[in-house]
Amino acid sequence: MTLAYIVLITLAGGVLSVLIAAGLTVAVLGRLVRHLVSLSAGLLLGVALLHVLPEAFESGAGAHGLFLALLGGLMFFFLLEKAELYRHGHHHEGDGHHHHHDFDQQQAGRGGWAVLVGDGIHNFCDGIIIAGAFLADVQLGLVTALAVIAHEIPQEVGDYIVLLNAGFSRSRALLFNGLSGLAAVAGGVLGYFVVGPWQALFPYVLVIASSSFVYIAVADLLPQLQRRLPLRETLAQLGWLVAGLGFVFFALEPLRGH
Repeated sequence: MTLAYIVLITLAGGVLSVLIAAGLTVAVLGRLVRHLVSLSAGLLLGVALLHVLPEAFESGAGAHGLFLALLGGLMFFFLLEKAELYRHGHHHEGDGHHHHHDFDQQQAGRGGWAVLVGDGIHNFCDGIIIAGAFLADVQLGLVTALAVIAHEIPQEVGDYIVLLNAGFSRSRALLFNGLSGLAAVAGGVLGYFVVGPWQALFPYVLVIASSSFVYIAVADLLPQLQRRLPLRETLAQLGWLVAGLGFVFFALEPLRGH
């Protein structure tokens, strides 16, 4: 049953993002992504700091080892970003609508496949993270999957916009975006069989999941919200950010059962 949950959840994130991209125009997607970035940042920080990290530290594993795993996770995602694979999966989330007007066609052509490769690696890592959370606790798995899907949707929508600028047709961009989402399913299945037999690893997998969420929020999403904007747009950003945190605290916190 746990494996079925993992497969369904990892599949759902990719399918939902493709359906949203398919049903909306590029202009609407650009406006939607801006709000989703703020909401995603709140959800990711809330889930990492209020759910996943507390679960790991309440497991009885040594705090020193868990903090080392947290530091190692942050460095791992930093190095992936420096390789410009992980970065391609996130940096366009908040400004994909600018790419539609500003990308040089030759640059976009080279970048389209790089985006798909980076996105596939990122989705594979997400699948492993979701599997580890479900193996530790089903409710924690659901909360973790929600955070993953929350940032997966703006990421995939942003990728879709970049692929259109890279010369992909609408149907081809949707197809390849959907195929890259299947990497999450592969990561989830692999995580189930590799992590499953080693229960002592669960707290460390959870900490690494938290490092992923914190890194994405702090290094990629929040900097996009630091631009000088009119007061109305700034208040909208803050509202979506607080909405993400509030949803985690008021709706998901009771699920922890501690």
